[in-house]
Amino acid sequence: MKVILAQPRGFCAGVVRAIEIVERALVKYGPPVYVRHEIVHNKHVVESLKAKGAVFVEELSEVPPNAVTVFSAHGVAKSVEQEAATRDLPVLNATCPLVTKVHNQGKRYVGQGRKLILIGHAGHPEVEGTMGQIPAPVVLVQNEKEVDELDISPTTPVAYVTQTTLSVDDTRGIIQALQRRFSDIIGPETRDICYATQNRQSAVRDLSKVVDVILVVGAQNSSNSNRLREIGAEEGIPSYLIADGSALEAEWVKGAQVVGLTAGASAPEVLVDSVIDALGRLGPVEVSTLPGREEHMEFRLPAELTEGFATRTVSRAS
Repeated sequence: MKVILAQPRGFCAGVVRAIEIVERALVKYGPPVYVRHEIVHNKHVVESLKAKGAVFVEELSEVPPNAVTVFSAHGVAKSVEQEAATRDLPVLNATCPLVTKVHNQGKRYVGQGRKLILIGHAGHPEVEGTMGQIPAPVVLVQNEKEVDELDISPTTPVAYVTQTTLSVDDTRGIIQALQRRFSDIIGPETRDICYATQNRQSAVRDLSKVVDVILVVGAQNSSNSNRLREIGAEEGIPSYLIADGSALEAEWVKGAQVVGLTAGASAPEVLVDSVIDALGRLGPVEVSTLPGREEHMEFRLPAELTEGFATRTVSRAS
């Protein structure tokens, strides 16, 4: 069996930064360090950090007084920031800089007097955080049908922003529907879309041209991982979301000569390796990597965590 790895796959710069913030906080301040929501959507990552002393909570009310607190990569509402400030909690903000960029774009648009429309998935932590950061009502749309049903005058000045785990391809139809409906509409340029989401989706489309089945390593609650599986299926290739090698079902790859393997932006490379090992237990495997875009993006850590740390503590293999 040939196993072809997508390039790029797995951890993006925002996820690396978020995990490193928690790990460095544990080293500098000692456990426990409290994290509001899953730092990223991956059980393996969360359990690994728990073992080192991180405590994950859903609400700030669960955080004891004076405890070091980390906000997840998905971002939080302004009300959460204000609650932390009111309680004088020492906070480390692990919000992905690209999510913060969306927040700032949205604030700028409403500052111009425009009605803001957010393209995203209802209930996703990033969407809830973004809507809670904008100092004006935000309208969420998830598909073109919801655009048609908007109760907003076509002449209203509007603007749109998008959830970062949606790619240019994911949002193109919705944006076109918005542009047809409204005569005065603006939004971010294509280059402002999250590079990691677009790159991983493009890699899956390339992978689908040369494989018989696609396995996507990622969590069930990971939006970008689920989308990678959907894209494989849309390209006509049987595609499965798999947490790690222990979840492999032999019938998925029965008769397949070439298996494509990728991972969502919050899935560490060690889980990809575990799937390769599981495939190897079914028979001999030959592993190669499909040529693709190289990523060299790194995001700056909070200043209070950079002193005394000579080297990076997190890698794709974490």
